[in-house]
Amino acid sequence: MSLAPRLDLRQSQQLVMTPQLQQAIKLLTLSNLEIETFIAEELERNPLLDTGGGDEAGPAIDMPEPAGEAAVDRTEPEGLDEIVRPDAPLAETALDIDPHSDDFAQDCAADRIGGLDGGLGLTGSTAGGGEDGPDFDSFEGAGHNLHEHLMAQAGELLSGADLLIAERIVDQIDETGYFLGSLVDLAQKLGIPLAEAERVLAVIHTLDPAGIGARNLAECLALQARDADRYDPAMARLIANLDYLAKGNFSALKRICGVDDEDLADMIRELRAYDPKPGCRFEREERVDAVVPDIIVARRGSGWAVELNSATLPRLLVNRTYYAELATGAQDKKSKAWLAECLADANWLMKALDQRARTIIKVATELVKQQDGFFRHGVSHLKPLTLRTVAEQIGMHESTVSRVTSNKYLTCDRGLFELKYFFTSGIQSADGGDAVSAEAVKSRIKALIAAEDPQKILSDDTLVDMLKGEGFDIARRTVAKYREAMGIGSSVQRRRQKAIGARAA
Repeated sequence: MSLAPRLDLRQSQQLVMTPQLQQAIKLLTLSNLEIETFIAEELERNPLLDTGGGDEAGPAIDMPEPAGEAAVDRTEPEGLDEIVRPDAPLAETALDIDPHSDDFAQDCAADRIGGLDGGLGLTGSTAGGGEDGPDFDSFEGAGHNLHEHLMAQAGELLSGADLLIAERIVDQIDETGYFLGSLVDLAQKLGIPLAEAERVLAVIHTLDPAGIGARNLAECLALQARDADRYDPAMARLIANLDYLAKGNFSALKRICGVDDEDLADMIRELRAYDPKPGCRFEREERVDAVVPDIIVARRGSGWAVELNSATLPRLLVNRTYYAELATGAQDKKSKAWLAECLADANWLMKALDQRARTIIKVATELVKQQDGFFRHGVSHLKPLTLRTVAEQIGMHESTVSRVTSNKYLTCDRGLFELKYFFTSGIQSADGGDAVSAEAVKSRIKALIAAEDPQKILSDDTLVDMLKGEGFDIARRTVAKYREAMGIGSSVQRRRQKAIGARAA
C-alpha cells in the first residue's frame, strides 16, 4: 500500500438550504397578519422596497360547479386568476421544496365544538357566525385586575355599609382567589356583627369567577359545584372527604357517598374539571386578538370564489427608480455590492410572496373542491380528508400542504374555520359505502343527545345502536371519546343535572 500523497476527483450530491430557500419555507407558515409584520421589517432593512398606493387584491380562483358549468369571466389580470375545473390542469407548479414529510396533528377545531343547550357543553373555538359572520366582539379580553373585577360586580349587588365590608373582604383575597383573612377580626375592626360579615362574604361567593373568596380548597370546589348545579348530597360528601380521594381510598368514598363505581368515577371527573385556583385563572387572562381570516370563500354563481384576504396584505413594490439613482452616483466597490444585494433580495422576496400566494390559493381551492358538500349543506356533509389526498391532487408534497394549512383561517357563509378543520379522520359506513367524516358523526351525536327525552337519557350503548341504524359503524369507546371532546357529560351526569334542573323549576 502506497503512502504517497495523491489527488482524487469525486462526485457527490447534497441538498443545500440557502437563506432564500429558508425564507421561502418560512413565508409559507406565516399568516397574513404575520406577513404584514415581516414586510414591515423588510421595508426597514431594504431601501429598494416600497409600498404602492392603494390596495391590490390578492390572487383569486373562481371555482365553478364540479358538474362542468361555464367558466366565470375573468376579473383579475391574466396569471393571477385561474379558472379551475375538476378535469382541468393545475396552474403553475407551487412552491414544493421540502423533501421531508412533517407529522400533521389530526385534531381539529370542531373537537371543541359548542355544547348542548342548557349548559351541558363548552363553548367552541370555531366561530360560526352564519349570515352575520363571526362575532369578533366576543374575543374582547378583560381590561382590569381581579380586585377591580370583583368590586365592579359587588357594586351592582351591594351598597352603603355592605359595599364597604365587601371591599375589605376583597382586599384580603389573594391572587389565587382565596380569602386569607379572618371574618372575626374583620367584624371587630369594623364594629359589625359576625353574621353581617358572613352574609357579605356569601354574596362575594356568588361572583365571577366561580369559587372566588373561598377559605379552603373544599369550599372552593363546593362553590364551583353549586355554580354548575351539580352540588347534590353525594357530591357534597365527596368534597367533604377529599383526604380519602387523595389517598385513593375509593371503597370508603363509595360507602360514604352511597354511589357505585360509575357514579363515583363521574363525580371525580367533574371534580377534576374545577379550578382549584380561580384567581390565578383570571389574573393570567390576556386580551385575545380577533382572528382575521387569510382566505375568503364566497358563492359565485353555482360555484365558489376563493381568494386571499387583500385587506391584510400590503402592496409591495421594488423601487427601480431609486435603484437607478443610487447606481449612477459615485460609489465604491463595497457600496455597489451592497446595492446589488438589496436588489437581489427585493426581487427574491417579490417572487417568494407571489409563489406563497399561489400556493395558498391552490391548496384552499382543492380544500373547497374536496369539501364542497360542507360549504353547501353543513358539517353533516364533511368528508374524511388527509394531507396526502390534497397533496396528490395538486402535485405538491405533504409537508408543503401542512405548512400552508398551519395557522391560517378561512371565512365563508358558515363562519370562520381553521384550515386544519377540513382534515378529519373517517368512520367506516356500516353498509360498506363511503367513509364518513368524524366531524359529521360528532354532529349527529350532538343532535341525538340534544333531542333526547329527559325521562329516557341515551346511554353510549344506545347511541351506538342508533348510529349503526343510520349507517355509522362506530364503537362505544369512540362515541364516548367524541362526546367528551364536545364537552357533553355521560348519561349519568346528564340524568343528574336534568333531575336537579327539574327540581329547581
